[in-house]
Amino acid sequence: MDEYAVPILPSRDLAETLDFYVHLGFEPRGAAPERYDYLIMARGTVELHFWHHPDVDPLSTAGSCYVQVRDAEDLHREWAQLGVPHDEATGSRLEPPTDTDYRMREFALIDRSGNLLRIGSPRS
Repeated sequence: MDEYAVPILPSRDLAETLDFYVHLGFEPRGAAPERYDYLIMARGTVELHFWHHPDVDPLSTAGSCYVQVRDAEDLHREWAQLGVPHDEATGSRLEPPTDTDYRMREFALIDRSGNLLRIGSPRS
């Protein structure tokens, strides 16, 4: 059996979160978010869960997770072409890729609820 962890991140507005991640190529899974105040989004083997937390302050970074992908540079380029909204009011943005001391190529995505996704791939 394959094992993997699934982050459960807070969302100040599940409809807003749904729109944000659909724009990036994620698809909703399971019941409609309003049924349980819960949202599941998936893209390939990456699955993110969100629970409704209307009082979350997006400028205080509500949660975070790390997503390892095959090619972080390609994914960053794809999302940059889609135009991830930079929003001063919520802090949402797409940061450029950088090389780490631990041999990863990484970038950051911050959503409109302040959740930080660090996305990386091993450097050769």
